[in-house]
Amino acid sequence: MKFVTDLHLHSRYSRAVSQDMVLPKMAEWANYKGIDVLATGDFTHPFWFDMLKKELEETGNGLYKLGHSPLGISHSKGEGQKANGEIYFLLSCEISSIYSQGGKGRRVHNLFFFPQLKSVEKFNGELLKRGANLRSDGRPIVGITSRDLAKIALDVDSKALIIPAHAWTPWFSIFGSFSGFDSVEECFVDMAKYIYGIETGLSSDPAMNWQIADLDDRAILSFSDAHSLEKMGREATVFEAEEMSYDSIYGAIRQVGQWAGRSKIENNPTNLQTHGPNYPSKIAFTIEFYPEEGKYHFTGHRDCNVSQSPQQTAKNGETCPVCGRQLTVGVMHRVEGLATRNTQQVTRNINGVRWVHDEQNKKPPYVSLVPLMEIIAGALGVAPKTKRVIDQYKLLIENLGSEFGVLLKADIEEISRFAQPKVVEGIEKVRKGEINIDPGYDGKFGEVKIWDREEVGEVDQSQLNLFA
Repeated sequence: MKFVTDLHLHSRYSRAVSQDMVLPKMAEWANYKGIDVLATGDFTHPFWFDMLKKELEETGNGLYKLGHSPLGISHSKGEGQKANGEIYFLLSCEISSIYSQGGKGRRVHNLFFFPQLKSVEKFNGELLKRGANLRSDGRPIVGITSRDLAKIALDVDSKALIIPAHAWTPWFSIFGSFSGFDSVEECFVDMAKYIYGIETGLSSDPAMNWQIADLDDRAILSFSDAHSLEKMGREATVFEAEEMSYDSIYGAIRQVGQWAGRSKIENNPTNLQTHGPNYPSKIAFTIEFYPEEGKYHFTGHRDCNVSQSPQQTAKNGETCPVCGRQLTVGVMHRVEGLATRNTQQVTRNINGVRWVHDEQNKKPPYVSLVPLMEIIAGALGVAPKTKRVIDQYKLLIENLGSEFGVLLKADIEEISRFAQPKVVEGIEKVRKGEINIDPGYDGKFGEVKIWDREEVGEVDQSQLNLFA
């Protein structure tokens, strides 16, 4: 079976995070999105950890669920909607490490996952022994190296997973242009062999990471890093296994180097398949944000409205032509600087959806999407969080099952029963990849253009009333 995971998000105890990021609401929105397994996030924070112990119960397979009956969400069951609304949680946190190594200041964020609450409790205790202030933020800042954090985690629990977070972000990541490293081994030293995957982050996609030889035998993972409910699932990783469990996720990430020759999904990644008991768990595919929409894709300086492609940066340099300060070097430029090869991708149109594959079939495929609320907002010519957008969004998922079901699987004619024509057109355009994006830079998100501005007119209110 396949299951959808979003394993990087934050609770209300992290800075700049919505106060709605609590377990019951996270589970409710996971159902809207079509997510099966969510990260808890922030287990190092003592108040949040207390809530995890009180509100979650063990399932016996390394995942947890809310300690009450399944969510009573009154959705019609559509494709992608689970019959009982049960959402599972995986114990996780993100830690910000600020330290010196190799004569340079380093700032690296890493994700940590454990299968048991008692392991989390012991890990938190080890951090406190080393002077970490875990009450300060859900994503604590520590002066412990990435290598030493990995060693602590694995000494606590040999099944701990350590994943470098948003691996290319300029300021706080393993490959960051300002404070990162040029390889996993340079960062983690002797513990590098236990780093089985990296998180792409919003400003890169798998094809960009396929260019890096250092990542050949490591999983390329995508998660949302959500700070609010509606942002959950903007990136996700889909696993395929006999059971939904911590071991299935752990095994798929660890064994990713054996992907070649095992994949039978190249013709239709979304098909549900059943395999015998010896069929190994694997990463089936990832769901991606368009990297151009990420806020560090291009090099630039936001205050001076300066944005440069890698080619322009190679020609013009990394100094702002307006103010003379250093530009924030973008992810695309950084990837090209570390790339060891030009990769060949092929695209396949499956059920009207554009999928991207590694030509040599050594890596899982991926699909790039625009979040449904953004599509609806663009079609209606309004902001994403307005009531009109939310009403249209909920009408679609209540009848068609989930956001991923709408974006990837639902028949266009069926969608047209519950959405006005401009929304349907937007979903079709996104499925085909027929969009334009002004790339993000220096902390400014890219701007998605599904239509030219003159194409987005005033919505016919009489049509909108048909769906009320």
